[in-house]
Amino acid sequence: MIKFKIFAATIFVLCLFARVSPAPAQSAVAPETSFQTDVSDEQQAVEKKKKNDIEINEKFWYGLLIDVASMLLLILLVYYPNNKRYESIFTFVMFNLMIFMLTFVLNKIKLSMGAAFGLFAVFSMLRYRTQGISMKDMTYLFLFVGIGLISAIRLEYYELIIICSIIIAFTFLLDCRWLIRHESSKQIRYENIELINENRSEELIADLKKRTGLEVHRFEVEKIDFLKDAARLTIYYYKKK
Repeated sequence: MIKFKIFAATIFVLCLFARVSPAPAQSAVAPETSFQTDVSDEQQAVEKKKKNDIEINEKFWYGLLIDVASMLLLILLVYYPNNKRYESIFTFVMFNLMIFMLTFVLNKIKLSMGAAFGLFAVFSMLRYRTQGISMKDMTYLFLFVGIGLISAIRLEYYELIIICSIIIAFTFLLDCRWLIRHESSKQIRYENIELINENRSEELIADLKKRTGLEVHRFEVEKIDFLKDAARLTIYYYKKK
C-alpha cells in the first residue's frame, strides 16, 4: 500500500512538472512571435500602400509632353488641313487626354472586381456610333486613343518618340493627296430619271458634272421612285486641289 502511494505521488509530481515546465518557454517565445507578426503586418501594409500610391515623376511628364506634341502634330499637319472639320478636334483632344490619365492611374492602382467591371463599361463607350460621324473620323478617334494609351504605359522616351513618329508619318502619307487621290461621296436626289439606264451612264455622269460642278466619275443608284419620277443617287467625285 505504501509503495502504491509513493508510486502515485511520483506520477502526480511528474505530470505536474510536465504541465508547468513548458509554460516559461511559451511565455518567453510568445511575445517575440506576436511582435514579429505585428511588424510583418505593418510592413505588408506599408508595401501595399506604396504599390497603390500614384507617383507623378519624370516619366509622367515625358509621356504627357510627347503625347500632347504627337496629338498637335496629327491635328495641325494631317487632320485639319485635309478635312477642315474643327468640331471633331475637341472630341479627339479630350479622348486622348482622358485615355492617357486613366491608363496612367490604372497602371499604379490595383482594382477590385467591381471597379474593373465599371471600367469596362466606361471603355465600352468608345464603341459609340452617332449619325454624323464618318468612318474616317472614327479611324482618327482610334488613332488619338491609341497614342494616349501608348504614351501612358511608361515606355522609354526615345521608344515613345519612335512609335508616335511612325503613326504620324503613316497617317500623313495615307491622308495626304500626294500618293492617293481622295474620293469623296455624296447622296443627291435626281429628277431626270430617263438617264438612269445602263446604256446612258456617260450621259448621266456628264449631266451630274454640269449640275453639281464636281468631278463625278461614277455613281450608284440607291432608290428609284417612278411615281415621283425621281431617284436617290450616291455620286463619287474627286476633290479639286
